[in-house]
Order: sequence, then structure tokens, then C-alpha cells
Amino acid sequence: MSLTFIAPPLQQINSEIARRAGVDLYVLRLDLMHPLVNGNKWFKLKYNLLEAKEKNFTTLLTFGGAYSNHIYATAAAGNLFGFRTIGVIRGEERLPLNPTLTFAVQQGMQLVYLNREMYRQRNTPALEEYLRQRFGEVFIIPEGGSNLNGVRGCTEIIDRAMPTAGYAYAFDHICVASGTATTLAGIALSLHEGQRAIAFSVLKNGAFLAQEIESLLTNYLASDLPTPYSSPASWELVCDYHFSGYAKVNNELILFSQQFTQEHGVPLDYVYTAKMFYGVMDLLQHGFFCKGDRLLLVHTGGLQGNVGMEERLQRFSKI
Repeated sequence: MSLTFIAPPLQQINSEIARRAGVDLYVLRLDLMHPLVNGNKWFKLKYNLLEAKEKNFTTLLTFGGAYSNHIYATAAAGNLFGFRTIGVIRGEERLPLNPTLTFAVQQGMQLVYLNREMYRQRNTPALEEYLRQRFGEVFIIPEGGSNLNGVRGCTEIIDRAMPTAGYAYAFDHICVASGTATTLAGIALSLHEGQRAIAFSVLKNGAFLAQEIESLLTNYLASDLPTPYSSPASWELVCDYHFSGYAKVNNELILFSQQFTQEHGVPLDYVYTAKMFYGVMDLLQHGFFCKGDRLLLVHTGGLQGNVGMEERLQRFSKI
């Protein structure tokens, strides 16, 4: 089983802010890898799909919110590789379906809704048993692909996506938006000594992600899964740019995203990359990075979610 993808471009950002700070700024465009399964989702799903295939599962079951990039990507990947897919959605059904869930249904995904109290139990054996009794033998992928298979895939993001071997070592800091910490953990495991991974939490009160990162790193290193190095690189969690929480935006973030796209030709999604890019540019102006540093910003995709987000913002603006 293989999923063909385009090697993501490495794009330099010629920003006046970066020039004044004395740093080089690049973006790894994972959003351009594949028309449907792109960004970090391609890497998070890779080994989950391979394990499901090897164990002869025919149905994938996973979790997400109504605007989930993971739901979108899993539905598309399942359709591409002949899996039946079930998406367990947080909250009540709302019709008409937003663009993300409409696409998932078009790809053949069955949507199941859980109230928020039940949804909070999504990682418990009791709920997993309930779902298996209801749907039969299913291969369960956690929300966001946040398991060791997901971490393993994310260890391949930097090296596998670079134009030449060893080029990844040219960067001092690798920055990524974080919702489950899986991508950050995988990147930290793949970096060379002296490099630093920086996660920008998109969650309000996201400091708990530090424990998630430590847990993922500890469990991965204790497993028999391959890792480039015996210990992870240094990493840092930044929690100041969540804009009031997951999938929350304001006019300042929207304006920043639109201006950045116009100036540099890099579209940003409001839920993840816009917040991380905003944070990086703000930190550059406050001397967080050293002159001469080279920064790599990982674009994790998710642009399809902008359509639904913009529709929702337009509805709220009319109230």
C-alpha cells in the first residue's frame, strides 16, 4: 500500500520582520503534498493505515470535531485504500452539514455523533468496547492520529520532505502548530543535537500538552519502533497564541492571515497555521530568536477547513 505524494516545496519568506530580526525564515509546504491527504495528516495516518491493512481490518473508526482536518483526511484516505470509515463526531448533528463533514460523507464515511460528556471518554476502554459492540471489528485511530503510529510517521516529516539529505540540519528551530502534540513529538525525535522543536498550542490552557509530549516521547522510546536517535532534541511549548481557544479566531488573526497570504503567497488555515505563523512573527519582533538563526515553519495543511470557518464567521457577523 502506498500513497503517492508530491515532495513539499521549501519556500523562503522574505519578510521585513525577519530581516530586522536577522533570521532566515522558511516554510515547509506540507499543504501541497496531496490534494486530499496532506499536511501532517499524511504522516500521522501512514502507519495506522499500514497496520490496519496488515491485520486485515476493513473498517477504520476515528474521532474528531465538526471541522476536523483529521476526519477529512481519514475519510479521503479510507476511500483511496478501500477501507470503510466511521467518524465519531463531538456534539450534536447540525444540518446542513458543514463543508468538512459533507466531504467526509461524500468519501463514504459514516458519521456518528456523541454528546460532549461521552466524547470525553473517547480514549477509555469502556467507550472503545461500546463502539466495537456497535460496529464490529474496527481499527480505532485516536483523535488527530495521536498514537505511536502517528508519532512514527511524524519522525519522517523533516528528513523525508527535504530536497537533499542532511539539509534539515541547516535549521536551528523547527516550529509547528500543536493540538495533540503528536507532530511535535515526532519532529523532536528526528532532529539533530543542537536543534530545537517549538510547538505553538492552538488550545486555551494548553500547558497540559507538555505532559502529553513527555508521555508520547517516553512511550515511543520504550517501544520497539524505529527512531533516528536515542533521545529527542530539545523542545519548547508556547501557549500565548491560541486566540481564546481551539477553532477560535478574531479580526486580528483573520487580517494577519490574509495579509501574509497576499504578501508571501502562502495560504494559512485559521485553526492551526495562522496562529503559529502569527506567534513566530510576534516573537521575532520581541527578540525571542537570535541573529543568524534559521527557522523552519512547518505548514501542516488543513486549508479545507477555512471554507467552513469563513461561513461560520459570516453567520455570526449577521447576528
